[in-house]
Amino acid sequence: MGKTYNIEQKIMAKDTPFLPPYFNIDPDAALAELDLPTETGGFAEIARACAQGRADLASRGLNEEGRKDLRLFSTWEITRYLIPVAQAHFRRVLKQNPDLPQGRSETEGGAKWFTLDEVLRLRAFFGAQGSKAKNYLPYRPAGQPAKMVAVANFKGGVGKTSTAAHLAMSAALDGYRVLVIDLDSQGSMTSIFGGQVEDEWQTAFPLLARHYGEYLRTENQRRLDRGDPPQPLDDALSAAMGMTAQDLIQSTHWPNIDLIGAQLNLYWAEFQVPVWRMQARGWKLWDALTDRLEADGVLDAYDLVFIDTPPALGYLTINGLAAADILLVPLGASFLEFDSTGRFFDMLHSTFASIEEGENVAARALGRPEIGFEWDAVRAVITRYDGAQQGELSGLMQAYLGKVLSPHKQDFTALIGQAGEQVNGIYEADYRDFNRETYARGRETFDATYAAFKRLLLGIWRRGELEAQQAAE
Repeated sequence: MGKTYNIEQKIMAKDTPFLPPYFNIDPDAALAELDLPTETGGFAEIARACAQGRADLASRGLNEEGRKDLRLFSTWEITRYLIPVAQAHFRRVLKQNPDLPQGRSETEGGAKWFTLDEVLRLRAFFGAQGSKAKNYLPYRPAGQPAKMVAVANFKGGVGKTSTAAHLAMSAALDGYRVLVIDLDSQGSMTSIFGGQVEDEWQTAFPLLARHYGEYLRTENQRRLDRGDPPQPLDDALSAAMGMTAQDLIQSTHWPNIDLIGAQLNLYWAEFQVPVWRMQARGWKLWDALTDRLEADGVLDAYDLVFIDTPPALGYLTINGLAAADILLVPLGASFLEFDSTGRFFDMLHSTFASIEEGENVAARALGRPEIGFEWDAVRAVITRYDGAQQGELSGLMQAYLGKVLSPHKQDFTALIGQAGEQVNGIYEADYRDFNRETYARGRETFDATYAAFKRLLLGIWRRGELEAQQAAE
C-alpha cells in the first residue's frame, strides 16, 4: 500500500502545475513576520523616515549653499536646440564680438560652455541681427497679456507635475519669462525647482486670504452704513492684508523661472476657504487667485504662468482652473485613465455650471451682467505613451475626443527615469551622462510636447492681437 501511494504521489507531483505564491501560506509563519499594530504616532515615524530620505535625494545636485544650480550648456547644444545656427558661424560671431559671453572650457581647447543667462544674451544678439528664416526671439504680441496655464486631472500618476515642469523649462529655454505656482500641498513642483517653503505663509494661501479680507472690509463698510456691527478680521486675515504676490515669489536656479511654492500646510486652505465662504456668501472665491495676481502686477512681469493643481477638484484646484486661460489635462492611454478623465471633465462641467447658475440668478434679479467662465483652449495630452502597446486605444481616444486630445503623444523614455533619480527635469540632465544621440532621442518627445503647446499659445496670442486690431479700427 505504501509503495502504491508513493507511485501515485510522484504521478500527482508530475501532473500538478506549479502552485502560485499565495497557496499554502503558513499562518504561524505569517504571524512571526507581522509587526505590532500601528498607532497614530507610527505615521509620524514613517513621515520622518520619508523626510530623511527625501532630504538625502534632494541634496543631490545642491551647491554648498544648499541650493540647486542649473547646469551649463555647450556650443553643440546651443546651436542644435537654442540658437539654431551652424557651429562655425556661432564661433565666428563670438570672435567678432568680444563683448558677448565667450563661454568657458573645462579643458584647454575643449568645448565652450555657457550659463543660461549667457545663452539668453546671445539669443537677444542674434535676434537683433535679424533673420528672414529664423525667429530667435520668443513671440508675444505687444499689448497681449501673459497667459496662465493650469495643468490638472484628479487622477494621480498621470504625469501632471512632470508635464507642467517640463513645459515651464521648455518655455524658459525658449526665452519666455515664467512663473510657476504650486497649488499641490505635496509640493512636488516646489522640489523640482528647489523651492524653500517653511509654512503656508510662503504659499499662495495669503493671496486667497487677502482676497477674502478685502471683500470682508468692503462688506463691513456696507454693514456700518446700514447700522449693523462689522465682522472682525482675525489675526490671520489682518496679516494677509499686508502681503502681496511679490512677498511669495522666490527665484529658482533657472534665471527666467520664478516660483510660488507649496508645502503640506497649504492643504489647510481646503478647510479654511469653505469657512470663509459660509461667513460671506457673496465672496467670489473662484476669482481670488486671478484678482490678486492681476492687482499685484504679476501678469505684467511674466509671459507665462504655469499652475500645478492638486489631484482633486477642491477649492485650490477651482482657483487654478478659474484663473487659467489654457487648461491641459494629462492622461495615460489606458481605459481606466480615459474613464477617469471623462469623469473629471463631467465634474468640471457640474462645478462651473453650478457657479454660473448661482451667480446669474442673483445677477438677473439685480440687473447686473451675467458671468460665464471661458478658456482660450482645453487640451488633453497623452503621457507615458508606449506606441507598441497603446496605439489602438490611443487611436480610439483620438476618435472620440477629436481636437480636444492633442495629436502629439508624450513617449516614456529611459531618460525620464534617469533624470528623475537625480531629482531633475529632462532639460536639467547633462547630455554627457548619456550617449549624445540617446540624449537627443530622449528629449525629442518633450520638445514635441512643447512644440504642440507653443502652437496653441501662439495661435491664442495671434487671435487676441487680431481682435485688438479690429476693435481699434
